[in-house]
Amino acid sequence: MLSEKNKILVESIKRLIRRGATSHLRKIVNKTHVGDLSVVFRSLSLNNQKQLFNMIDDIESKGLLFCELDKDTFLEIVEDIQLDSLVAILKEMQTDDVADLIAKLPEERAKAVLEKMEKEDSEEVEDLLRYDDDTAGGIMVPEFIALNQEMTAKQAIESLQTEHQDVEMPFYLYATDEYGCLMGVISLRQLVVVAPQTPLKEFMAKEVISVLPSVDQEEVARIVARYDILAVPVVDENRHLIGIVTVDDVIDIFRQEATEDILKMAGAGEEFIETKSVIRSTKTRLPWLFVSCIGGILASLIIGSFQGSLAKFTYLAAFIPVIAGMGGNIGTQSSTIVVRGLATGRLNIRDIWPVVLKELTVGLILGIVYGTMIGLVAQFQYSRVALAISVCSAVVSSMTIAALVGSLVPMVFARINIDPAVATGPFVTTSIDIISVFFYFQIATILLGV
Repeated sequence: MLSEKNKILVESIKRLIRRGATSHLRKIVNKTHVGDLSVVFRSLSLNNQKQLFNMIDDIESKGLLFCELDKDTFLEIVEDIQLDSLVAILKEMQTDDVADLIAKLPEERAKAVLEKMEKEDSEEVEDLLRYDDDTAGGIMVPEFIALNQEMTAKQAIESLQTEHQDVEMPFYLYATDEYGCLMGVISLRQLVVVAPQTPLKEFMAKEVISVLPSVDQEEVARIVARYDILAVPVVDENRHLIGIVTVDDVIDIFRQEATEDILKMAGAGEEFIETKSVIRSTKTRLPWLFVSCIGGILASLIIGSFQGSLAKFTYLAAFIPVIAGMGGNIGTQSSTIVVRGLATGRLNIRDIWPVVLKELTVGLILGIVYGTMIGLVAQFQYSRVALAISVCSAVVSSMTIAALVGSLVPMVFARINIDPAVATGPFVTTSIDIISVFFYFQIATILLGV
């Protein structure tokens, strides 16, 4: 339903642009949700994107759209915006989103924006910019509700009504001591059901799950998913509350990390490339495909070294694609399962050998099943028992080793703190192609007596 709705919206806006129906177009743009507008933007040229952006009347909507755009589109649009107008848009946004956008700007433009902002706002943004983008500190919101634990429920409610109206995530109240150290957490439900004169410290939850600002954002996301909470407080080494990571940021983390892993596994970098220029897309994919190119050359050299076997038994070549393909497929399956398990926390890098042994066993069983099947095909087609055994043995060895490599390499990468997603795609499939071809010809040469 949503995709059909967006498709209709995209076609309608493109048609209005072609007709030059500016008045009607402006009405649609300002009635459309920002999330839907961001989908439309991906289907338009840069000039049309700028035209639509300038039609948005609500400054807050412009800021929300900025957050939905990829880096290249954001930089192209913001290039034509006057400094004062840009600062006015950023002023309506949450501090963590402002920090993310300023980090994308060229250094000189970012510096000019910070200087133009109000001192208090710019200081908050600069504090966030001190942390790495993929850490709890880099994604936290510095606006939160922190009340002294000695306050009563009635005083807390009055404080919410007068002092904390602009807080992004008012689902939790954090209780602190006189030094600002985190002592407990309270939900809004708890606050309204207790007696008005009850001190916060008497009904707050004292076992608070918190993180340091240096914790990786993926770990923060796993904490939110594991404990089913709406926000995670971020504290310094002395337990001073300095920010919170909210569930909307966690959703963005899951989407971002999943996208990066998929693109890495496909050998296409780690950023969206469908909206990039031809040159940038080529540069992104070129080094990843180089691995496949080298692997293909090595595989051809291996095949060339068995030229005598091929010359005598030309039908050996008929089974190269299926043997390499079966090995590559199960290698990709194993690596995908392991990468996914590591990303979600379901697999622990300390369990490397049980995981590898399991995948090795699965690869062996599947290899026997499909090796027997393909071997029977070889026997039926060419009536050569030695060939059938060679093909069967090659499929078994290829799929078994592929499962081993596909599971072992990501686990090893994770153990030495390298993103395991880079171990998949071209790296795994290319190595499997080489191994499969080598084992196939080696076994066939021995059994056929070449």
